[in-house]
Amino acid sequence: MQSVPSQVLSDLDFRRLRYVRYADDFLLSFIGPRSEAEEIKRLIREFLRDTLKLELSQAKTLITHARTEAANFLGYEVKIFHDDHKHTKDRRSINGLIGLRVPKRVIKEKCASYMKNDKPRHKAERRNDSAYSIVSQYQAEYRGVVNYYQMAYNLSQLNRLKWVMETSLLKTLAAKFRSSVSKVFRRYKTQVGTKYGKMRAIQVKVGRESKPPLVATWGGIALRWKKGAILDDNPKQVRSGRSELLQRMLADICELCGSEEGCEVHHIRHMKDLKRPGRRPKPEWVKRMAARRRKTMVVCKACHRQIHAGGRRKTEAKRNVETGEPDELKGSRPVRRGADGEVPI
Repeated sequence: MQSVPSQVLSDLDFRRLRYVRYADDFLLSFIGPRSEAEEIKRLIREFLRDTLKLELSQAKTLITHARTEAANFLGYEVKIFHDDHKHTKDRRSINGLIGLRVPKRVIKEKCASYMKNDKPRHKAERRNDSAYSIVSQYQAEYRGVVNYYQMAYNLSQLNRLKWVMETSLLKTLAAKFRSSVSKVFRRYKTQVGTKYGKMRAIQVKVGRESKPPLVATWGGIALRWKKGAILDDNPKQVRSGRSELLQRMLADICELCGSEEGCEVHHIRHMKDLKRPGRRPKPEWVKRMAARRRKTMVVCKACHRQIHAGGRRKTEAKRNVETGEPDELKGSRPVRRGADGEVPI
């Protein structure tokens, strides 16, 4: 009897239309002929144009046969299941049901930011961060992708992204400590317990006096399909409500020399000012701000004076001319002479 379908999938008189919307994106699920689907699209376009004064994007508004193709909605691919060999309680259990999956394009794009020449690479801009911060940032980025696609039935395809990010993480730590990937892995490898059993992980601990240590863990996230998961589009803040700058100010530690005496903020107007070409090698503060893509940096007063020494030369020179005092910042130059060889007065 398994050769006989358990559901009638070819009723020519059956119609069903369902609608789902998120912000300005919407998806219609329609059972019926393509000609009626095109008529529904035309009516929606006219309603949006005449009533709401909006234009329907022709490039993004597509009619897709969900049995043979996949419709894109909010980063997911939407398909209709059809497998005569998938049985539950001696009957076909998935035919005609809707399935969500992670697009291959998304996995490729996510991996690309951690790769170079088709190989995982280290993140040079993070080498100046602490090992705790590096591991925490990689984990937060990976957890965000997994949590968003937890309703996809092919969630296990993210194993590719996990391997690429883990290799990139180990290479970044190795570049920071000027060591090898294998040594860094042996140093930080551990196992963490989950409800699915123990899983391999990378863990960094930072000890604190009279307080529990700070722990940053990479891994420990099971790639398990959760059909009834609820996606939170407004997640809670992991850090406190204060801004990152204020947190760094409260730490009161110079980001250049590590001094804790009288720290203040160095600020630039535009990020493009850090990338201006020049013959002279760029100072360390320019390299760090450009790598971290920050327009502010907490520095001590001594480092701050050194940073602004070059920028104050014109001002100092003008002031010294007015007072008649010698300019200490401005180097000496030969005196120009007239045509007769005399120094002009």
